[in-house]
Amino acid sequence: MKIASACLLALALVWPVGPTLAADMAAQPFNEQAPPPAPDYDRPESWAARPGAPAAAAAVPAGASPVASVTAGVDVFYVHPTTYRSRDRWNQDVADATVNAWTDASVIARQASVFNGCCRIFAPRYRQGSSLAFSTMAGDGSKAFDLAYSDVERAFDHYIAHENGGRPFILAGHSQGAVHLTRLLERRIDGTPLARRLVAAYTIGTNLSEGDFPRTYKTLGICDTPTKTHCVIGWNSVLPEADIALFAKAGEARYVQRHGDNPGKTLLCVNPLTFDTGQPAATAEQSQGAVPGDPGEGPLQPLRPHAVGARCDRGYLVVDPAPDLGLKPLPGGLMHYHDYGLFYADIRANVAQRIQAFNAGN
Repeated sequence: MKIASACLLALALVWPVGPTLAADMAAQPFNEQAPPPAPDYDRPESWAARPGAPAAAAAVPAGASPVASVTAGVDVFYVHPTTYRSRDRWNQDVADATVNAWTDASVIARQASVFNGCCRIFAPRYRQGSSLAFSTMAGDGSKAFDLAYSDVERAFDHYIAHENGGRPFILAGHSQGAVHLTRLLERRIDGTPLARRLVAAYTIGTNLSEGDFPRTYKTLGICDTPTKTHCVIGWNSVLPEADIALFAKAGEARYVQRHGDNPGKTLLCVNPLTFDTGQPAATAEQSQGAVPGDPGEGPLQPLRPHAVGARCDRGYLVVDPAPDLGLKPLPGGLMHYHDYGLFYADIRANVAQRIQAFNAGN
């Protein structure tokens, strides 16, 4: 599965703020630009979070359930979204302290921390594709994303070989990170013994379609109930004023290119207020807690319950957040940056529910 064809939201997948490096410089072709050094996953600095050193993943907003013990029985392997906005470099150097600090503040704290109530968290640093890579998806950009994916795969293989010890695990990611996980699911999980140890995969903010199950994934299914395991979850958040028909056409293109124009092209949408595809709509009364404010520096604000309603419509999650949450959309009504924060407590509660079902043999 080519990364370039999977990321049809293009530059909408790039985190909005943070360091911009040499934005106006012309870039060398990918093959003429020396890649950054590959991270060594035996070294602690190659991980943004790991047991004993959770760093920003230890964040807990007021109103959230307590942090789990480091001896928790389930692990989370989390892959962060795009936080590197260079216009002249294809991939991030994982030794770039400025980008790493922004990554930790904007997404490790706001997304990976969702899982600290249940699990040990492993979050690799990797040579993520940059803004430049997103701007040339049909060409050298795909090579940059292949390089990024190679790090994610090596980090996962290292985790399985040296840290997992036969434990059940969850995969979680967002945007570029989720795209890499969809590829990892296909190459390393689906149809292998590891699938039986996969509690669930939260691949949020990317373009998986309903028909990918079973056309792409032969043994993994959709998490269509709150307690289903060995399955995959996804959604893409937009405001009611978004042109859903336009977004749907773009989002479905990857599937059509790979599998043909059939009813399975509709994007996967599991409403995180219900985690039940039989209940595609929910009111704000069902919302357990959203994180106010845009991603940024400083501690997470206290969770706000009953602050967002949501419904699935043509493969997109149409959200209605309370105005005083202070969440800024992307142009066109995309709420991509808030796919996790809008449903922080809801995801946290569902993970615990799904682990309980997994331990019961479901």
